Amino acid sequence: MEQSNSALGEGKLFKLMLKFSIPCVLSLFVSALYNIVDQIFIGNSELGDLGNAATGVVFPIFIIAQAFAWWFGDGCAAFLNICQGKKQADEAHRAIGTGIVFTVGASAVLMILFFPLKRSLLLMFGASENSIDLAVEYFNIVLAFFPVFMAMNMVNAVVRADGSPGWSMASMLTGAIVNIVLDAVFILALHLGMAGAAWATVIGQIVSFAVCLFYLIKKSKTFKLKLKSFIPDMKQFGNAAKLGLSSFITQMTIVIISLVCNIMLKKYGGLSQYGEDIPIAIIAIESKVFTVVINIVVGIVLGCQPIIGYNIGAQKYDRVKKLYRNILVSTVAVGLIATLIFELAPREVVGIFGAPKFSNPTLYWDFATKTFRIFLMLVTFTCTIKMTSIFFQAAGKPIRAIIASMIRDIVCFIPLICVLPIFYGIGGILWAAPIADGIAMLVAAALTLTYFIKSRKNTNNTAEFDSDEHSILSATEKGAIITISREHGSSGKQIGKIVADKLGIPFYYKDVIAIAAKESGLDREFLSDITDPATNALYSLYMSTNVVSQAIIAQDKAIKAIAERGSCVIVGRAADYVLRDNPDVVRVFIYAPEEYRIARIAEVYGDSRAEAQKHIKRADKARAAYYKAISARNWSDVHNYDLAVDGSIGVQQSAQLITDYIAHKIQAQVESQQVKNDKYKPD
Repeated sequence: MEQSNSALGEGKLFKLMLKFSIPCVLSLFVSALYNIVDQIFIGNSELGDLGNAATGVVFPIFIIAQAFAWWFGDGCAAFLNICQGKKQADEAHRAIGTGIVFTVGASAVLMILFFPLKRSLLLMFGASENSIDLAVEYFNIVLAFFPVFMAMNMVNAVVRADGSPGWSMASMLTGAIVNIVLDAVFILALHLGMAGAAWATVIGQIVSFAVCLFYLIKKSKTFKLKLKSFIPDMKQFGNAAKLGLSSFITQMTIVIISLVCNIMLKKYGGLSQYGEDIPIAIIAIESKVFTVVINIVVGIVLGCQPIIGYNIGAQKYDRVKKLYRNILVSTVAVGLIATLIFELAPREVVGIFGAPKFSNPTLYWDFATKTFRIFLMLVTFTCTIKMTSIFFQAAGKPIRAIIASMIRDIVCFIPLICVLPIFYGIGGILWAAPIADGIAMLVAAALTLTYFIKSRKNTNNTAEFDSDEHSILSATEKGAIITISREHGSSGKQIGKIVADKLGIPFYYKDVIAIAAKESGLDREFLSDITDPATNALYSLYMSTNVVSQAIIAQDKAIKAIAERGSCVIVGRAADYVLRDNPDVVRVFIYAPEEYRIARIAEVYGDSRAEAQKHIKRADKARAAYYKAISARNWSDVHNYDLAVDGSIGVQQSAQLITDYIAHKIQAQVESQQVKNDKYKPD
């Protein structure tokens, strides 16, 4: 077992939390500065509250751009981590290069779409006649630099995944410092207004991107970008894009919430004593302040993802429970501190962003106080719900993660802010948040309790593997490595065993799992179950989770270790794809007519015809899904194999056919080599 894995499974949890979470918290905290410094300087300039309202309506459009950047960036980062585990990190350069190309392409598309529609778009996001010109002035400049903004966000994730969180944080921190300095110069000293704020932002982004670019060119550890990296490779990028899809969904959820919230604030604010601009300006401030709080919590739990994933894979549920408790305590502490500040000093918090210059001060401070005391009343619950969602994602439970996340934002909050104002005016919008938090907290608690109850049962009822299976690697002569993929009921496992006996070479089936478990510290049953998507409706998302990625890497290492020992037969686990670069591999696919397979299953397991058909469909679907997830290939496509054999001709006959094929192939290689030798033999 590697020392790093040993530490994750055995080290003191508090020290591990500090080691992994602090860099992540700092990085996300610095990232939040980008969203907050402009509003502080704008609010304290002659632009005042109208300027804050203007930046507030532009913010959701930033999130749209960030959604695409994080989709491609987080996906490429996860793909790079998987390649690193397989010791094939150089393969990731094509996916990363393609990701950069797609990010720039997406930015160009967004610019083409948004420029002609900018005024109507900003009005839709809540701009009023008073703030629209300021919003357009700011938006024109930042939109022109969308390629830099999106590329910076995409590449930053890759830098972090390359094992350099310090460089990732340095790029964000450097850009944030430049942004702060230039805000002071452009807004307060030169009085450039919204244009000054926009230029300060984009110049900071350029600096951040330059730091990331320097790292990629000069300092990258595990891969090198080349010119050919930027020739789109859809196969590699497709694998990466699937891994980053959850980030895209999360960001677009924020966009939907912001859009609906701003529309309702504009509508019901205009019907209230506060008018359209005060609610938009205050909620813009609230969202930026809340981002700082939530980023701290997200940083804590994101940093702990590798620890969570490893201990779940090793089925050390006592450590998982203790780690969850530690994360929960940290989350509640952050939430309670934030709640005290928002309840006791809301005016002081909003005052950081300046005093109102274009609105009635009494109404402005009244709405600000109500917003922070009501809207953020249960911010501790909000933080806990977010933490729980990320915890489930790290635990390889994407359905629970999505339920925990969506129940608050989509299922509860959006309907509430649409319905409550009908009866309670703009105050109904403010009360929508704590009501949504309360309902979602009950759901998150239920999900957590049932998860740990089920985990305890799994710990007490761990299935044992067949006693005749072993995990000892057998050394043999160099020669053919036969990988066997098979349809359920085609007798593929039995045929593979006979082939191994005929050739006098080792046979590996469940041994792959045993070896992977021994070397990685992950649990055998967990490793065995990752090929079964029956309980995972979102299988591609499940396969992208940290814990499953660790399991796939462990299996790949085990398969390659087996192959390095010499000639053998390996059944299942997509070994043909894992060993795709090994010239000694003979890839075999065993299939059979359905009637033969039904009869075979009935004979071996005593199933009825209906049960056999159900098991065939389920098992074949599982094998195809697993193969597709790790290779992007179709499992049953015979073009992926050297030999396809109909197992219904009989197990002995099928085995003989395979051994004959191998003998002929070896003979052909010998003859080919002889021809080459004769060709270059001196006269």
